[in-house]
Amino acid sequence: MNNTFTFSLKRVCFDENYRPSDNTRITTNFANLARGNRRQDNLRNALQMIDNRFNALAYWDNVNGDRYSAKLEIISVDIDVEGNGCTFPTIEILKTNILDRKTNTTIEGIVGNNFSSYVRDYDFSVLLSEHNKNQTQFSIPNNFGDLHGKLFKAFVNSDVYKENFSKSPVICLSVSENKTYQRTENQHPVLGFEYLPDGSSLTEQYFQKMGLQVRYFMPPNSVAPLAFYHFGDLLNDYTNLELISTISTMETFQKIYRPEIYNANAVAGRVYQPNLKHQDHSLTQIEYDREERNHLAAQQGKFVEENFIKPYHNILQQWSANCAL
Repeated sequence: MNNTFTFSLKRVCFDENYRPSDNTRITTNFANLARGNRRQDNLRNALQMIDNRFNALAYWDNVNGDRYSAKLEIISVDIDVEGNGCTFPTIEILKTNILDRKTNTTIEGIVGNNFSSYVRDYDFSVLLSEHNKNQTQFSIPNNFGDLHGKLFKAFVNSDVYKENFSKSPVICLSVSENKTYQRTENQHPVLGFEYLPDGSSLTEQYFQKMGLQVRYFMPPNSVAPLAFYHFGDLLNDYTNLELISTISTMETFQKIYRPEIYNANAVAGRVYQPNLKHQDHSLTQIEYDREERNHLAAQQGKFVEENFIKPYHNILQQWSANCAL
């Protein structure tokens, strides 16, 4: 048996002309924007929101507020399990780059940002759902997230990752509705005030199996903290511009997809509990169907089960059991 899987990646520019590929999860943030009659307006408006937020945060030597523009790439990762050239779409992440109009240079940003994973769809929409079907109390299956976590770590440790990216990934997500967050006195000039949760969420536990730790920060002029999943030292491993590229990109997505939290009309206080039923918020001018997204996630989970989990079950189980990652 081959003890290592082979990864390959493709890059696609995320701009107003972007169209999702056949292998892209259609529920992922960037793909969802690129659907419907207003797809190009959605993309154009979202990209403008990202640039506006970037320049608001990177205000030094930026008198007119237009020095920088974020250039995004979609990184699609495929895996070859059997070493025969037959691949399955595994992960999609975003790579930020920063155009500095003053110096006419492009600065490398952060890889990760958004995180899209077919196997995660299977874990949450199929495996977890079936495990709790007809049960009176919610529980988590044994080894939940183990395979997914090891696949992710295998990719980050692979030659193809090291050849393409100079730093470890940072993934930025929404806070959990089920947790309460307490603001601390720790303040970073770009990330803002740090918040601490009152307990560990299922998402935290799932990402821990990917080797990622999490810290929660509310950037300046934001209304709610964001979750930053990372390896190493988040505050010292990345430059301010790199961090701003992630904040501006992912806060924009959250304003579109979770306006009740991230486009609320009141700022999170010292003690904060997110609420997706919160009415005092504003909507962006970007179309998005959250109900459709939830429905499609279940379909994608079934797709993974039929085309990846079942066909490669024995190989995946043996690899996961022997994997030292």
